[in-house]
Amino acid sequence: MRTTANYAESVGSEELLTIEDATVVCFSHLRWDFVYQRPQHLLSRLARHHDVLFIEEPVFEDVAEPTMRVGAREGRIRVGVPVLPHGLSESGKILAQRQLVDQQLASLPPAPRILWYYTPMALLFSRHLDADVVVFDNMDQLSAFKGAPPELVALEDEMLARAHVVFTGGHSLYEAKKHRHDNIHAFPSSIDVAHFGRGRAHDRKEPDDQAAIPGPRIGFFGVVDERMDLDLVRELADTRPNWSFVMIGPVVKIDPADLPRRSNIHWLGGRDYKTLPEYIGGWDVGFMPFAMNESTQFISPTKTPEFLAAGVPVVSTPIVDVVRSYGDEKHVVIAKGAAAFVEAAEELMAMERANWLQRVDQKLAESSWDQTFERIYEHVAAAARRSGADHEGAHLRKDTFRV
Repeated sequence: MRTTANYAESVGSEELLTIEDATVVCFSHLRWDFVYQRPQHLLSRLARHHDVLFIEEPVFEDVAEPTMRVGAREGRIRVGVPVLPHGLSESGKILAQRQLVDQQLASLPPAPRILWYYTPMALLFSRHLDADVVVFDNMDQLSAFKGAPPELVALEDEMLARAHVVFTGGHSLYEAKKHRHDNIHAFPSSIDVAHFGRGRAHDRKEPDDQAAIPGPRIGFFGVVDERMDLDLVRELADTRPNWSFVMIGPVVKIDPADLPRRSNIHWLGGRDYKTLPEYIGGWDVGFMPFAMNESTQFISPTKTPEFLAAGVPVVSTPIVDVVRSYGDEKHVVIAKGAAAFVEAAEELMAMERANWLQRVDQKLAESSWDQTFERIYEHVAAAARRSGADHEGAHLRKDTFRV
């Protein structure tokens, strides 16, 4: 058992393993076109070498029979959405999804198969499937989230028993799970430096809906849900009425009526991943007002390095993985309470940034998504090789190209 906290380590050979002609079937609780984050970063890179079928959670419509709505995305990715009739029982929903997935897989040519899970709930309709390797990319502790199904805890136990290799989205989640699997590795969220680095460009175009918002601007982007400390946002806005708080992201699992409404809080809604650097680059300070509760105990926010790559200093509540990875070395300022947030933001706005940016760039060079994907893929291929020693049909080869 080992962790990949030291990213310079190899899996065990200077020559990389690859999985020849494998098809990847991914089961996700996140929709491909919702927010571009960890699944999209990893699977879009995987799709450079493999066909990827990304199965989402079902939607319910006025249809006579269950159907799978399949659409192509960039590269070799197809997204499948189960469309189910209203009124199905819970067992009916499971049976319908199983049949739809079976139909999709039956239409694929014979090939090694990688099952890649983001949610253990998918086991309800996929536990019967054979695979050359089963991957559990445990990016969040889903059972701690608002509205989590009660059976999720037991299904996670089954998922850990079935998986050949497990990845966690942060170090704290790894520490909590490392005794539950003998092939588990920590891979915190990484960064596309070239993409978010556009936020530093002097010729960056200000988005129209942000151009009229006065400065200084304090910005957040990401999903707005039970993980956000709305009372903290409200208090900050009241404490500094001359600051503008720019909030980008979809609101889910909470009532929009509960959002604090102030003239200096600007809820812009979700924005395309491609345009985020233009927004972030127009902020004086980024802030991560996460609540300190069960749902944030193990999170490792993807946005932390994205803020930094855009050249925007950040203040955050004391999320364990943020403190460990960025706070201890002063890449991010950690604050508790509105008064500390305001003081930290004022210091960051007054800071001379040249030396800070130099340290930030050194930090970000350690964890690109390309580097993280390559190391994750090495573990998947090694797990498939070990699995293939006991099962016919695992077609593995050694190769020297770097994925």
